[in-house]
Amino acid sequence: MLEWFCSEPMSDHLHFLKAALRDAAGVGAVAPSSRELAGLMTDWLDWNSLSCVVEYGPGTGVFTERIASLAGDDCHFFAVERDPCLAAITRARCPDVEVHEECASRVSELCERRGVGKVDAILSGLPWASFQPELQEKLLGSMLQVLPPGGRFATFAYWQGLALPAGRRFRRLLRENFRSVERSRTAWRNL
Repeated sequence: MLEWFCSEPMSDHLHFLKAALRDAAGVGAVAPSSRELAGLMTDWLDWNSLSCVVEYGPGTGVFTERIASLAGDDCHFFAVERDPCLAAITRARCPDVEVHEECASRVSELCERRGVGKVDAILSGLPWASFQPELQEKLLGSMLQVLPPGGRFATFAYWQGLALPAGRRFRRLLRENFRSVERSRTAWRNL
C-alpha cells in the first residue's frame, strides 16, 4: 500500500500546470488531485451495484485510475476530458479506459453512442466554482438527463471556492436538484 502515497510523475504535474495556465477557469487547479481526494471521491459508493459510471474532467487520471480499479467487469466506465493534452495523459495512465475529448455537456450523446440508458454515478473533477452561471446550469442540466432518480454525483471544491459567488450558486443548484447533499471530510493532502 505504500504506492498509495507516492507522488505523481513530475511530467504530469508540468503538463497539468501548463493546462491551468492556458485555461485557469476550465482547469481550476495548479496540480493534479491527490490520491487522498481520489479515495474520498470513490469510497462512499457501493461499487457492486453500479452498472455505469462517468467521470468528468479526469485531468491526469488520478480519479480515473482509482475508478477503473473499483469498477467491476460489468460496469461501463468512461471519462470526458476537454483538454487534449490531459486526455492523452489519462489515456496513457489508464489505457483500458475510454476517454472522450468532449465537453461534459455532451454526456447524453456520449451515453447514446455507447448504448447506455442511464448512469448510476458521475464523479467530477470540474472546477464548478469557476464557471459562469450559464455553464453551471448547462452542465448540471446535461448531467440530470442521464442521471436518474437515485443516481449519485460527487464533486469537490477548494475552500476558497466555496466563498466565491459561483461556489455559493453551485451549492444552491445542488440543493435544488438533489434530494440530499452531503460534505465529506477535507482532503488536506490535496494542493
